[in-house]
Amino acid sequence: MLSARVLTAAPLTLVLLSLSGCSSHWGCTDTRAERGKAGVRVQVVDTSGRPIGVTAEVVDWRLEPHPQEPSKGDRVHFHYRFDGADESNGPAVDACAVNKERVALICQTVDSSEAFGPHRDHTGDGWLAADHPEQVAGVLVIPNDQSYGGRTCEQDRKDGGGVHPPKPAAVGDHL
Repeated sequence: MLSARVLTAAPLTLVLLSLSGCSSHWGCTDTRAERGKAGVRVQVVDTSGRPIGVTAEVVDWRLEPHPQEPSKGDRVHFHYRFDGADESNGPAVDACAVNKERVALICQTVDSSEAFGPHRDHTGDGWLAADHPEQVAGVLVIPNDQSYGGRTCEQDRKDGGGVHPPKPAAVGDHL
């Protein structure tokens, strides 16, 4: 008698689990977008690789001591610009100091909402503390928009998942 009740209730239990998002067959997957080719000037792309109508550019860079920490030696001081960015919720891209082989020496994410200039021209500056500043041959930006904050499957098994930006660039990455 007990086994008949279990057999009768099993399909109903599976349906309820399936509807609640607890089923192992829910199909939540996380993937990372492919990293685009870094450059001095790039068209920013979404997680599908489509341009979003914003250009990110490293306007110039130089080695110099940071004014608040001059005793720490030279740092990479760079200026960047976002053309076509929205004032409040534009993209963010990784900027990296690279050697002559385009290997990242240090990277940081720069956000267009933090880029403002005297004429609201979406310009900003940043400082990168490379371990060996004498090896810096340039500063490049990676075109992938890093501002997308979609939920992962781990955070939300039912509604999370999908394509996320590539992992942020790191020291040693070939760009």
